[in-house]
Amino acid sequence: MARSELRPIIKLRSTAGTGYTYVTRKNRRNDADRLVLRKHDPVARRHVEFREER
Repeated sequence: MARSELRPIIKLRSTAGTGYTYVTRKNRRNDADRLVLRKHDPVARRHVEFREER
């Protein structure tokens, strides 16, 4: 089905270097570029940027 093409599953990896990841979906029409979100890294115990990994 078209579910996997329009809203693919992506991994968000921490920029703190801890190796912690979040898994989410994104809309390719609205966010064509790589996604960057500021989320909590429990290993680093602070909020850091998480970047999309392909």
